[in-house]
Amino acid sequence: MSKIYTKTGDSGKTSLANGERLQKSHCVISAYGEVDELNASLGLLESELQIKTELLSLIQNNLFSIGAELAHPTGTTQDWYIQDHDTKHLENDIDAMNTNLPALKNFILPGGDKKVALIHVSRTICRRAERSVVSIITESNDVRPEIIQYLNRLSDWLFVLARFVGKAENIAERIWIAKKK
Repeated sequence: MSKIYTKTGDSGKTSLANGERLQKSHCVISAYGEVDELNASLGLLESELQIKTELLSLIQNNLFSIGAELAHPTGTTQDWYIQDHDTKHLENDIDAMNTNLPALKNFILPGGDKKVALIHVSRTICRRAERSVVSIITESNDVRPEIIQYLNRLSDWLFVLARFVGKAENIAERIWIAKKK
């Protein structure tokens, strides 16, 4: 039986796929860690949803691919890398869900019930992961734009999914009410 622990990370460093060792606080490690966190939150979300979406499993696989790509050396290309058609798939699903939703006229507060709130938690984790991936560009410019576009569209998809699930389950949207002076 092989052991799950290697003890190689005990000094605060971890390895990329090419063997390069980086501090665990490095922006690349943070970025793929946040993509992993997003993936885990989607797993929790999927366990709570009554409305199952086949796209959710595909999204989780795509997020794993993004994490793997971030951990690989630059200049390599794999068949499993995120492509424009992956983002287009999200856009098509957003458009399909949106056709049955009322026009958005207000900002919406996250919540209303546990499922909708979990979707919004995943959406905010997605936004954080996107910001972390963008921070890699500041350091090294080694991020393909397809990754950023995918994460950006995924957060939009999650927002629309929250509205879609809410409507399907008769959960009223909670509207932001701005303070009056």
